[in-house]
Parts: sequence; C-alpha cells; structure tokens
Amino acid sequence: MPPDESGIDGWLRYAPLSPEMASNFTQYTSIIALGNDETSPVLTAAKELQDGLNKILKQRANLSYDLATSTDVADVIVVGTIHNFSHAGGDVGHIPPLKEDGFWLDRSQNNSVQILGQNDRGALYGAFEFLMLLAQGKPCPFGYVSNPSAPIRWINQWDNLDGSIERGYAGPSIFFENMAIQDDLTRVSQYARLMASVRLNGIIVNNVNSHHDLLSPRNLAGLGRVADAMRPWGVHIGVALFFDTPKSLAGLSTSDPLDPDVIAFWDRITAQLYQHVPDLIGYLIKANSEGQPGPLTYGRTLAEGANLFADALKRYGDGVVVYRAFVYNHHLDESDWKNDRANAAVEYFEDMDTQFADNVLIQIKYGPIDFQVREPVSPLFCHLRKTSAIIEFQVTQEYLGQQSHVCYLPPLWRTILDFDLRIDGKPSPVRELLSGERFKWKRSGYAAVVNVGSDSTWLGSHLAMSNLYAYGRYAWNPRSDEVAVIQDWIRLTFSSHPTVVNVVTGISMESWPTYENYSGNLGIQTLCDIVKTCHYGPSPAAMDNNGWGQWTRADAHGIGMDRTVATGTGYSGQYPREVSQIFEKIESTPDNLLLWFHHVPYTHHLKSGKTVIQHFYDAHYEGAANVQTFAPRWEALSGLIDDARFKHVLFRLKYQAGHSLVWRDSINQFYLAKCGIADKHGRVGHHPWRIEAEAMDLTGYTVVPIAPFEAASGSKAIITTTSDKPGIAKCNLPFDSGVYNIAVNYYDHLGGTAQYKLFVGGRLIGEWAGDLSKVLLHDFSDLRDGHSATRITFDSVQVKKGDILEVVGTPDGTELAPIDYISVLPRGVID
Repeated sequence: MPPDESGIDGWLRYAPLSPEMASNFTQYTSIIALGNDETSPVLTAAKELQDGLNKILKQRANLSYDLATSTDVADVIVVGTIHNFSHAGGDVGHIPPLKEDGFWLDRSQNNSVQILGQNDRGALYGAFEFLMLLAQGKPCPFGYVSNPSAPIRWINQWDNLDGSIERGYAGPSIFFENMAIQDDLTRVSQYARLMASVRLNGIIVNNVNSHHDLLSPRNLAGLGRVADAMRPWGVHIGVALFFDTPKSLAGLSTSDPLDPDVIAFWDRITAQLYQHVPDLIGYLIKANSEGQPGPLTYGRTLAEGANLFADALKRYGDGVVVYRAFVYNHHLDESDWKNDRANAAVEYFEDMDTQFADNVLIQIKYGPIDFQVREPVSPLFCHLRKTSAIIEFQVTQEYLGQQSHVCYLPPLWRTILDFDLRIDGKPSPVRELLSGERFKWKRSGYAAVVNVGSDSTWLGSHLAMSNLYAYGRYAWNPRSDEVAVIQDWIRLTFSSHPTVVNVVTGISMESWPTYENYSGNLGIQTLCDIVKTCHYGPSPAAMDNNGWGQWTRADAHGIGMDRTVATGTGYSGQYPREVSQIFEKIESTPDNLLLWFHHVPYTHHLKSGKTVIQHFYDAHYEGAANVQTFAPRWEALSGLIDDARFKHVLFRLKYQAGHSLVWRDSINQFYLAKCGIADKHGRVGHHPWRIEAEAMDLTGYTVVPIAPFEAASGSKAIITTTSDKPGIAKCNLPFDSGVYNIAVNYYDHLGGTAQYKLFVGGRLIGEWAGDLSKVLLHDFSDLRDGHSATRITFDSVQVKKGDILEVVGTPDGTELAPIDYISVLPRGVID
C-alpha cells in the first residue's frame, strides 16, 4: 500500500519511478542555470530540476552557473533564456522563433538537455515540461517547441479580506484573514508553483466583489509580499477594485469617473500599488452588476468607467484593466416575454467597441448567463473588433456540483472553444478570437474563477484538481485533447498503473454529460436554486418567478425560453447571420440547446423521437443510474493508490450517488406535477422498495411538510418533536427474506449535528452523524431542502420478512434529525 498523501503537492508529487524504469534514463551530473537571481524563474527552474531529479530518479545533480564548463560535456541540463544562452556562446541558430513565454526543449546525442525560454518564465515552463514527462516515464523529446495560444492566462480568486471565499469549497483563504494579508504566505508560494507548472502567468488575488480596505497601507504592503512570494514562479499579481472606493475609503462625495478628485484619488492609489508591486498586471473591475455601483450610477458610460483606471495604469506602469461584461439588471420583470438577461452583455457593450482605451480588455463569461451546465457561446465575442477580450471559465464548479460532485470540465470547454461564430461569413472559432489571430489583438486570452483554499486538497476534492490542471493546459493550447489531458493528470496525481488510468479516465469523461443528465438538460440550464445563494441542489421552481433572469418559463403546457427574433426576445439575432439562422428555427437548433432558444410543448418531439418530457424523465434516470457506478468502479483502485486519498474520493462518490437520486426525483416530481404527463415507463413517483418515514410508527417524531414539495419523497418528512430528546421511527419489513442494501434518505443542514442509528431485527446496522457541512465544505443550506437532502447506504444487510426496522434520531440544535424515507433494495436495484 503506498504511503498516505494529503494532496498538497497536487500533480507535482514527483513520485519515484521504479528502479527498472529509472535505469532507462540518463544519469544527469549537473544543472547549469543561466542566471542566479533569487527572484528569477530561471533559478527557480534549476532548483525545481534538482528536486525533481532527486525524487523521480534518485539522482543528485550539482547546480552551477557557467555555460563554458559544459562544453561537450555529456549528461548536463542547461536551463535559461535563449538570449542568455546565446550571450554565453551557445548556438541558437537552429531554434525556431518563440512567442512570449514559449520554450525550446531538446535532448542532444550525448544525452545533454537544453531548456531554453523566450523569457525567464518560458525557461521555467520548459523545466516543468521536462519533469512532468519524466514523472510519467516519458523521455525528453528532441527539438520540441511549445508556444502559448494567448499571452493572458490568469486566475481570478474570489477571496474576501475576512478570509472567507465566495464559492469557496476548500476552507478559508490562503491570502487573507481578519481583513489583512496573511503573515505566512507559504501556501501562496506553493500555489504559484502549481500555477507555473501549467503555465498560468497571472492572478487577481481578491474577490471581484471587492472591499476598499484592500487598499489600506497595511494591505498595500501585504500585496507587495504576495507579489514577492509568487514572482520567482513567473506569476504576477493584480487586484480587483471596488468602484465606489473614493467615497467609502477617501470620503469623497462622488466616485464619478470624470471627477478630477476621483481621477487624482485613483492616480495616488495606482502609484502606491506600483511602489509595492512594480510588475502589477492591472485591475479587474466589476461594476453596475448585481447591485454594485459603477459608472452608470454617475451617468457615465462603461467605457468612461474603464478608461479611468486604464489611464491611471498607463501613467505609472504597463498594467491592463480587465472589465467584466457581467453587467445586467437583476430585477427583471418576468411577465414581459421580451425581457431576457442573456441579451444584456451585447446590449451594454455592442456600441462601445471603439471607446475603450487600448489597455482595456473585456472579460466575457463563456455563456451569456452564469456558468450553467450548458450554454451557447456568448454572442458578445462577435461584437468586439477593436477591444480585446478574455474568456471567463470557472474551476469553482459553482453550478456544477461544487466539488462534491465530480465534473471534469474540458469537454464543456471544448463546446465553447471549438464553436465557429462565422463572423463576417469567415471561419471564427472562439479559440482563434482568444488567441488574437482573428482581429490581430495584442493582448487577449483566458481567465478562470478558482477557489483554492487552505485545505490540503486545494479545492476540497482530489478529483476537482483535474480542472485546475486542465485549465492551464487549455489556456496554453485550446486544441488539447481532453482524454490526453486527464490521463497526464492521473499519472502525475495518482499512478501510471493502467487500472488507475482507465478507471479515473472513464469516470472523468462521463462526469459532465452525466451531471447534465440529472441536473438540467436540453439547454434548460442547471435546475438549481438561484434565488438563495447556495446554487447547489435541485429547485426547479426557483428558476422562474424571480428577478434574476435565469428563467425556464415552465407552465402546465410548455417549457423553454423563446429567444428567436421572430416571436421571442431577439437573442438569436445577436449572432452573425449563419449562426442566427441555425438557432432561429426549431428544426435546425440542436436538441441539447432546444430549450435555451425555444419555448415548446412538453409533447414536442425531439430529433431522437422522444418527447421533451419523456427525455427529461429518461435523462434524469440515466444520469443518476450512471453515477451509481462511479463508487464501485473507484473501489477497484484499493491498494493501487494511498488509503487516505482513496477513502477521500470514495466518500464523495458515494455522496454524489445519493445526491444524484435527490436531483432525479426532485426534477421529475416537479415536472410531473407541472404538466401531468406520466412517465411512460412508470418510474416517476413509483418506488416499490421505498418506505416513507411519515408512514412509519413514530415516537418522539412528527410529520412536517417540505418546501419545495419536490425536495421530499411524498412531499413530507419527519423531525423530532423536541430539540433535546431522540425520536424513533419503526416499521415491520414487508419484503421477502434475503440480503438487501438499506438506504436512509435524510436532511443534513446547518444548525447542528444530529446523530442517527439504524437497527434491523434488533441488530445495530450502522450509526452516523449529520456532519456533511464539516466534511464536504460546499455551500450548505439551513433548511430541509434539495441542498441538504442526502442519503447513507448500508450494503449487504441480512433481512428476514417481518423484521422490525428502526431508526433512532438524536437532534442537535436546530437540526431535528430529519428523515425523508428508507429504501430496502435488492442487490442490483437502483431506488
């Protein structure tokens, strides 16, 4: 059994190769670094090579700095920039041109290795490429050139100054605590190492919902320390700013971007920031969005607001302003069928293309709503020619299981990056816009919302780290193959054992379409609760009758948004003609986006031949059924990876299996009640192996309705009658004698840690605590609802017909040991 690992090293474990495999590699005698500046990524690269060779091959290579000593010497690794290599007498005539951050990696006939970057960062990226190939047992290539697709490859942290993280599912911030920069920045340096290994070069360190205290003298100095911690890894920092800071921090009467005092204020702040962070990458601005103030608050245009910051940055450095296109009205009137939040970005920005300063970039979410399980490409990309753009992805899984459900995202990203927008009737795949090729942008690229926290897993889940790794790979090369990416990550993170690679690849590649099936399909969006802040569990009713504009327009007869030009909101017309024509007509709209673009009857027949409602029923059953296979497949890896990480992942896969059934039943029950059309297979609302808690004999328990109704089987559950005494629910089992799996569905919400015991025939089968909020770390609810609904299963329980099944629940605080139902399942039967 391999020794336990915490996950702190991520994919940079540098696990030793077997002696047999290690014997196939060169015995490197020395590493020559063409630079010895302690802040330089070149020296960082040399030290990383030393460490990696020691761990992977058990080799101890010497470190030196003089290229002349390596002439015609075998088994040497040279790392540095092309410029310094040439200056030291090296031959660079055979090296093809490199872009900024690009690198050359070459193995000579005498087994020496050249790792040469276009700049210091490129040299570090080449060193990581060499080591990560080596860690997978792959030799250094001959004459290998790698260039980035785009210059901007950044992360947006959503860390708050108090140490919390918005959409943070992995513990508190590694940057902030108690309204200040942390004293110990060890984890920040470790994070920069992970970022550099996948060639990410910039980070906005704080939440876009920023606070003016970020700019206090203490924090300005702290930001300098953060920059110092990340700089040796080639990662430069920027900050998100609160638009109204002149009023809230400096006491000005306005934050009007054309006011002289406001301009002077931001000049002073920018000058101070550059004093502490001379290589500041710039500012991220969220304004006039979700109640935030912005230039529109003061009667100014979005461009005037962005240019305020752009001009200040130009005066003191070379940073850029990244202005989020996430501007919309969150108090829309749903009764007006022409209203459509999806239209907002184009409506706000389409006429401003020539008005932004040349160091302003517009950051556009990949879809026009908000990180949904499936969206079309944001049409705003079609409307910017002069103004450079950055695409915004997410690693946080906000609407996608919040790291408690496995959901490998590159297959989703590929649907966006490969989509051809046909701008001006010419090939215009999104990836070519982001690279700058299509409109000759000098600065463009990628940003992703990432929620690393202080948990040793970084993201709260070992499997979720595949998305952080993959994001870096795709920002560098958006044509990457998603299977090759996940398999590299598996070998680096867990093992190169074929069983490990095959099992994790299978689960990962199935995870996004599976999640889409049991959450929200046909382009209807993720059917979670968007009114509450959780954005996690199922609540389809919350997707209508709200001001946020994430609507399904479901009624008794039909479902979906009419976004056509002919009869709807006009959204489809925001695309170029060739694309618009596809989405304008039901016949040409792909089924997986049908309900995004069209309002149709539940009886509408899809291209598959199924009706919309039957597809809903079938997809939710198929998705939930497939999740049930994840944990058993993972169990095949027992003994092939360390026990700590094996159990960590297994627990989450079992939780996901239970929660997927909550999703399945909630969505199906809701739409059955909405339209009254039965599942032709008779599954929805029919559960022959289920015992409703409210139908059991109750002592110290009482029956309560659940809201929303679909969050409980039969719309009811039981809770203890008091907060200090246990309750007992019991019944005689009517099933034939045999071996069963017994599942208890209950609610584990905030407010306490209830305790449970399950007995069958007087035997204690198991006991557990309602402590998931302490274990899973995702956004939890304080109510009995689809967020907190969960299940625990006890396998292979011997049952005799007539046995008494008894559940004892002990309340704690406001968590009154709630129970929904018990399922007694024959082997192989999914509830």
